[in-house]
Amino acid sequence: MARSKPTARDALKKLREQRAQLENEEARLREEAATELGKLLIECGAETIDPAQLRQIVRASMALGIEETLKRIAPA
Repeated sequence: MARSKPTARDALKKLREQRAQLENEEARLREEAATELGKLLIECGAETIDPAQLRQIVRASMALGIEETLKRIAPA
């Protein structure tokens, strides 16, 4: 017995299922990354930085670019 050709509806349903799986995987990986970054902050003593200030530092660094930020804060 021959299989019928998948329909556009079937393809959309499969795509939505895959998207949901990817979203779940992204959420899991974000949690893992947050845990890794949290450990890194504790290792370097940055847990004392106010969260709002840390957010500003990270946003500014990302806007400038990591290499440029490192150049600017490196001792002369």
